[in-house]
Amino acid sequence: MFQFTTSSRRRRPSLTPMIDVVFLLLVFFMLVAQFSKDLTIPLELAGGGDSYSGPPRLIQVDGDIISLNGRVIDLQNLAVGIEPLIDTPTDTIVLQPRTETSLQNVIDVLTVLSGTGYTGVVIVE
Repeated sequence: MFQFTTSSRRRRPSLTPMIDVVFLLLVFFMLVAQFSKDLTIPLELAGGGDSYSGPPRLIQVDGDIISLNGRVIDLQNLAVGIEPLIDTPTDTIVLQPRTETSLQNVIDVLTVLSGTGYTGVVIVE
């Protein structure tokens, strides 16, 4: 006759695989996290009482089309095109995005202007 032994001890579940998975998830999220500093563009609010002087400096952004005082201009030539209209880097430059313009296009224009040292940019609706 067969005799089955029932004297085997019950094993406790091992926590090692669970700890391994937790550490793998921790490493994954640490590597995926963004560690770089976000780009910030300093803007000042208009209406400080400064009067506008000098020639008109209106930059309109309509989608991918950028115009300076009504004339279409490339983004690369924007700084060169606005240079004759500026006396000092703090002169007011009016930036007007149209309704369907993406924020990235506006930021591209602001990046070009701030990269060339112009700090008097005012965004109007």
